[in-house]
Amino acid sequence: MQTAALPLTPAQLSNSAARCLALQQSGQDLHGKRPFAAILLAPDNETQLMSSLSLSHVRHAECELARNAADNYDSGYLAHCTMVSTWEPCAMCAGTVYWAHIGRLVYLASEKTLQRVTGAGNPENLTLDLSCHEIFAAGQTHVEVVGPLVAEGWEEKVVKDSQRYWMRQGKP
Repeated sequence: MQTAALPLTPAQLSNSAARCLALQQSGQDLHGKRPFAAILLAPDNETQLMSSLSLSHVRHAECELARNAADNYDSGYLAHCTMVSTWEPCAMCAGTVYWAHIGRLVYLASEKTLQRVTGAGNPENLTLDLSCHEIFAAGQTHVEVVGPLVAEGWEEKVVKDSQRYWMRQGKP
């Protein structure tokens, strides 16, 4: 049975959100990547174990990170780790986080907000109207979910940064 990760302090939450958004920004600015990023925190909620950017419309940051984590760390250890993502993981990514046994997910902006940013019918980002909360609730082990971080202003910061990419793509 999966056990809970240590509670995140407000300072740890803010610091990890800032690191994840900075990764998304550098991914766009330095590497021309899509505006999606994820980091994995160790059980101390401060040490960053790994990070990932979105590599394509099917190789999402969260999936890539969860697969790498599962390949490199014991599932019992991952149960005490936290993934922080700029966007709410889609159904594919949420499933991969679940199967990797990552104990907590923090996301800054919601999938519904992403659809508003990218526009309906965008072939590069065909969002699913299925929250990661629903996917994890259907599982046999608990994944703690924190997000979207609207009240803290992180969702707005992620949207603002992401619009740079989507505007270059000719989207809203």
